[in-house]
Amino acid sequence: MSRLEIILSALFFVSFMINVGVFIYARAAVSRLLSVSEELGDLHHMITAFADHVNSVYELESFYGDQTLKALLEHAISFNEQLDTFEYIYSLTAQEELIDEARDTAEEDTPPA
Repeated sequence: MSRLEIILSALFFVSFMINVGVFIYARAAVSRLLSVSEELGDLHHMITAFADHVNSVYELESFYGDQTLKALLEHAISFNEQLDTFEYIYSLTAQEELIDEARDTAEEDTPPA
């Protein structure tokens, strides 16, 4: 083996190891991003449900016009609007959830063999 072949073999090995490392890192990063996306989606659903609940309580006759509930409702709506700025993150998993729901519905509609 000539000196050039040894150098090229060493460079190939180093390049291969770097590519494997980058692949492993990218896979882990995507996994963490999807996990964060799911958590943000859940948080968004919880905040929306909370805002709707406070709104329904605020609209009751006995509480209508209560300034504390009104401030709480405005705060919940404001918080929900701020959370909407992260929609691009939690929409990553929302599409997967829709596909899974469609698949589950199709499986339920299919009669057993």
